[in-house]
Amino acid sequence: MKANPNLAVLRVLARQGYGADIVSGGEMARALAAGMAPDSIVFSGVGKTPAELAQGIDAGIGQFNLEHEEEGHVLSAIAQAQGQRVSATLRVNPDVDAGTHEKISTGKADNKFGVPIGQAPEMYARLAALPGLQMRGVACHIGSQLSTVAPLEAAYKRIGQLIADLRGGGLSVDRADLGGGLGVRYRPEEVVPWPTDLGEMVARVTKGWDVELMFEPGRVIAGNAGVLLTQVIWVKPGITHPYVIVDAAMNDLARPALYGAYHHFEAVQPSGETMTAHIAGPVCETGDTFAMGREIDRVEAGDLAIFRTAGAYGATMASTYNSRALVPEVMVDGDRFAVVADRISAEMIMHAERVPDWLKD
Repeated sequence: MKANPNLAVLRVLARQGYGADIVSGGEMARALAAGMAPDSIVFSGVGKTPAELAQGIDAGIGQFNLEHEEEGHVLSAIAQAQGQRVSATLRVNPDVDAGTHEKISTGKADNKFGVPIGQAPEMYARLAALPGLQMRGVACHIGSQLSTVAPLEAAYKRIGQLIADLRGGGLSVDRADLGGGLGVRYRPEEVVPWPTDLGEMVARVTKGWDVELMFEPGRVIAGNAGVLLTQVIWVKPGITHPYVIVDAAMNDLARPALYGAYHHFEAVQPSGETMTAHIAGPVCETGDTFAMGREIDRVEAGDLAIFRTAGAYGATMASTYNSRALVPEVMVDGDRFAVVADRISAEMIMHAERVPDWLKD
């Protein structure tokens, strides 16, 4: 859901039997609207509100991943008041460095997610005793855009030992949510693990766990399925290299500004010639830069180009900064295409704003 929550994309996945890992009431509404079965929805997230917990119970979602003990008490009270008993897991922090960007690392000891794995057995036992809760197992997620399965293997081995310890204490465990995080190739020369590499490792490490395994792949599904189409506005002379100014900006694709992330740039109709240039957007921020000093296809004003691997964390992170329109989204299936999200203009956004009476003439 975080990677790409477009309803059409979710409908494709729902038809393939996928569920959803959600972190908000809005994502829950989207998953249900796309036709995903409520019992195939897992509610994760460190900041679920009591209202969202109640919303999840009302919808009959399949699992709540608890991020701390107090959340379990609140969920228990809400479920009990509604005469329900809901399935839950305890998200643990295995203190494994995913080896990825610090802003998308989630499994180190000082990250905000989960509970320390050393505190998990006693906490799990206390939660399992609460009315309204059926503790089913444990969950973990150590980060995103992993370039090797080694950190995942290290985390899963700790999860396996935790499951054994819980059972040794007389507690029931029948589920393990192992998260996601498998990386995708952003640069043409990058080598990243295939899902089959992950599968082979999981089969080996989890042998004998006797649990239902759950996974939360997002980027690896959607990332390379999408591109951002843009048009060159100007090729502006620069001190060292020219600036290719495109009509896409950091509000359309935030990852380069947020993480210094790489997105491959290609002309739609390349001439075969190349140039070295900076690529930037029109937003009034120095950070609105997609690349510096990169060798790219030679382009001129008016040319169309694409940024690759924009299907994950592209449109979903977009904003209307500088009062720019939200980018439209188009789904392509063979020789068919459809606009699956309209462009939302500045005028449409202003319709939701109000000027108070005391400022009116």
